Amino acid sequence: MRALLCILAVTLSATVPASAVAQSGEGQVSLAIGSPAPDVTLEDLDGGELSLLSVVDGRPALIEFWATWCENCEALQPQLDQIHADHGDELAVVAVAVAVAQSQRRVRRHVEEHGAGYPYLWDGRGDAVRAYNATTTSVVVLLNAEGTVVYTGVGGDQDLVGAVRELLDG
Repeated sequence: MRALLCILAVTLSATVPASAVAQSGEGQVSLAIGSPAPDVTLEDLDGGELSLLSVVDGRPALIEFWATWCENCEALQPQLDQIHADHGDELAVVAVAVAVAQSQRRVRRHVEEHGAGYPYLWDGRGDAVRAYNATTTSVVVLLNAEGTVVYTGVGGDQDLVGAVRELLDG
C-alpha cells in the first residue's frame, strides 16, 4: 500500500502542471521584469483558437492566471473590474483560465453568471502557464505597449489599480 502511494505521489508530481500549486505564493512566480511577453495559442470559451498577443493587440495589458475556485482571484476581481471600467480602451485586461480542477464549461458558466466585460481564455494544454511560468493562480503580469513585462505579482492583496496607474502614467 505504501509503495502504491509513493508511486501515485511521484506520478502526480510529474503530471500536474505547476499551476496546480494554487495560491502558494512561494518561489519564483512568472517572468522577470523586462522580459518580452511570449505569445501562445489559447482557446476562447467556444473552443476557437487564438493568439494571446492578438487579444492584447499592441496595447498595454493586464493578464491574470485565473481559476473559478481561486479565492485570491476572487479577491482581485473588484480591482480588475475597476481597471477594465476605467482603462478598458487603453489597456487590455485578459483572464487566462488554467485547466486545473475546472472545465472549459465551468469557466463559461462562471463568466456568464458574473458578466465579465473582458476576455477569458482557456489554457487547456497549459501552454500559457508554462510560457509565463505561472506557478500558481492569481498571478498577474502587466505588459507595456511594446510587449515587455513591467510588473508581476501573485496573491489577493496586490495593488493592481496602483500598478496600472503607474504603467499608464509612466
